[in-house]
Amino acid sequence: MKLSIFTVAVPDLDANELASAASAAGIDGIEWRFRGIPEDALSEQPSFWRNNRCSIDPDRWQEQVPVFREAAKDHDRTSIALVPYLNCGDMTATEQAFQAASTLGASMMRVGVPGYDRSTAYPELYGKAVRYLNEVQDIAKQYKIKAIVETHHQTIAPTASLAYRLVQSLDSEHVGVLYDPGNMVHEGYENHRMGLELLGPYLAHVHVKNAGWYKKYVGNASDQGALTPRSDSKPLLSTPWQCRWAPLTEGMVDWVQMVRDLRAVGYDGYYGIEDFSGTLDSRAMLQHFADVFAEIERRVYEEEQA
Repeated sequence: MKLSIFTVAVPDLDANELASAASAAGIDGIEWRFRGIPEDALSEQPSFWRNNRCSIDPDRWQEQVPVFREAAKDHDRTSIALVPYLNCGDMTATEQAFQAASTLGASMMRVGVPGYDRSTAYPELYGKAVRYLNEVQDIAKQYKIKAIVETHHQTIAPTASLAYRLVQSLDSEHVGVLYDPGNMVHEGYENHRMGLELLGPYLAHVHVKNAGWYKKYVGNASDQGALTPRSDSKPLLSTPWQCRWAPLTEGMVDWVQMVRDLRAVGYDGYYGIEDFSGTLDSRAMLQHFADVFAEIERRVYEEEQA
């Protein structure tokens, strides 16, 4: 079983520290975050989305990519992917990211799909995405880097079937799908085995994290013992539930069954950790991930041999 780490989940580590920690945990692959740090975030504590020290700045990629590439090489790790935050249709930024990914030595790169917020109808967004992905395919072929579309909530590809609809007319050698069951807890759940069977050769990568739906509470969130469910005499006008990230073994994704399903469809790619629960520090989270997946692999293998 091949394991990787998407560096968005380890914001307190720099490139060398991350590569060293991945090596210690037995995690081979690294997916480098491709996003700058806002100027006003530099004085903040490290965080997933703002002051993330394990990120390549797109405005400085030519000087930074060799440093990140060598950090992986020095610790005998593999830079498997570059993960930018691209806007669908922005071909200038997309080609720049492909250039950076090529210099990094990556074999995959995430590309953009439109978000969905009810302000623009799905058919219009779908047409825009298909036109963009057709252009992306040509660039992916040129750079020999697979472009991947992620199943992600609040986009037009929250499910396997909707991601498949975007890529089905394209060449699976150059364009694929990043399957993220944790995102699909927020929005987009379909039977995982069915979705994987539908994706077929387009299944390119898998992200590993977990999430769950929880009752909304009133009170001081830091005083868990004092919290009580909302209750009043007014009619319920909004959902009393909210979705939150959860530790790997505590959310709604059954990762043992998920691995069974992935093996059943012949998946032999990387499992990339992207834990946003914040329950463990970065190094402990990496080791926990490696330990959990070693146990899952052992269990599933024994089932297959029985």
